[in-house]
Amino acid sequence: MQIFSCPACGGTLYFENTRCACGQAVTFDPDSQQMITGAAPCANHKTIACNWPAEQDGLCRSCAMTRTVPDLATAENTELWATTEAAKRWMLANLARWGWFTRADPGPRPTFEMLSEQTRQGEAQVVMGHAEGLITINVTEASEATRAERRETLGELYRTMLGHMRHEMAHFLHKRLMQEGAFAAAFRQSFGDERADYAAALEQHYANPRPADDSHITSYATSHPHEDWAETTAHLLHLTDLLDSVAATGLALPEGPPAGYDAYAESDADHLLTLAIHISLALNHVNRAMDLPDVYPFILAPGVREKLGFVHHWLRRGDPARTDDQTPAGAAS
Repeated sequence: MQIFSCPACGGTLYFENTRCACGQAVTFDPDSQQMITGAAPCANHKTIACNWPAEQDGLCRSCAMTRTVPDLATAENTELWATTEAAKRWMLANLARWGWFTRADPGPRPTFEMLSEQTRQGEAQVVMGHAEGLITINVTEASEATRAERRETLGELYRTMLGHMRHEMAHFLHKRLMQEGAFAAAFRQSFGDERADYAAALEQHYANPRPADDSHITSYATSHPHEDWAETTAHLLHLTDLLDSVAATGLALPEGPPAGYDAYAESDADHLLTLAIHISLALNHVNRAMDLPDVYPFILAPGVREKLGFVHHWLRRGDPARTDDQTPAGAAS
C-alpha cells in the first residue's frame, strides 16, 4: 500500500486516515489512488469510519457491495464489522491498481454478506466462502484473539482477515476470468480441471490432508484446483502488497526495490517474487529480534512460483503487453 499526502498541507496520510493533523477532512478515491477533499463521505463514515466517498445510494463503492451486515444489536459486532470492512477496502484498493472494480471496469461486482457468530438470538454458525458471486465473511474472525486461537487449532501458518478477503475474492476473480476466451484452457493446464467434484475433493482433503509441496503453496491448495487458485492468488496479493508497502516507506535492500518502485506496475513476475522473497526474509529476521511471528512464513518452491506467475499475468488487466492467447513467462506450457 502507498503512503499518501494531504491535499491541503502535504502532510503524510495513511490509507485508513479520515482527517489530517492539519484538520483537513479527507476521503480516499480508489480510482485515482489519492486522498481527496470535498467529496461527500460514505453513509457508513460515522458508524464504521469508512473513508471512501459516496457513490451509490450514499454508500461508497466498497460498502455498496455489502448486502448484509452483522447483528448490530450485539455490542461487539459494530467494531468487528468496521475491522472487516477496513480489510475489504484495503483489498479492493489493491485490486484497483490492476484495473479491477474501477469505474472503467464494466464487469460484475461481488456481493458480500458480513455475518457474526454472535447474534441477539445466541450463537450462530457462519461458514466463510464464495458461491456464484456471493462472498460470506465471518466478522467474528476480526477479533485477533479468536483468529489466533483458530490459527493454532487448525495448524495454519497465516490467518488474517485480509487473508480471508483475498482468498474469497480470488474465487470471484476466477469466475470473472472464466468468461475470457483463453483463460479456462490455460488455467486447467496449470492448475488442473476445476470441474472435478468439489465436495468429494474437500471430503478427501479433510480425511487425509496432504502437505504443501513443490506446486502447492499450502496444504489446502492441494484439495482442489479452485482452492489452489484461491490460495495462490491470495499469496500473490500478499507478496505484491508487501513489496509495494516496503517501497512506499523507502526501505530497501542492496538488491532493491529501487526508489519509486511500483510493485503493481511490475510486469516481470519472477523479478517481483524475487524482490518480495528477499524483503520477507529480512523482515522475518527483524520480527524474530522482537520474538514475533514471521511476516511471511512460507517457502516458494519452483512449481509454486510458476503458478504465481500465471496468476500475475491474468490479474494485471491494465498490462498493454497482455493478450488472452499469451502464455506468461514462467508458466507451465
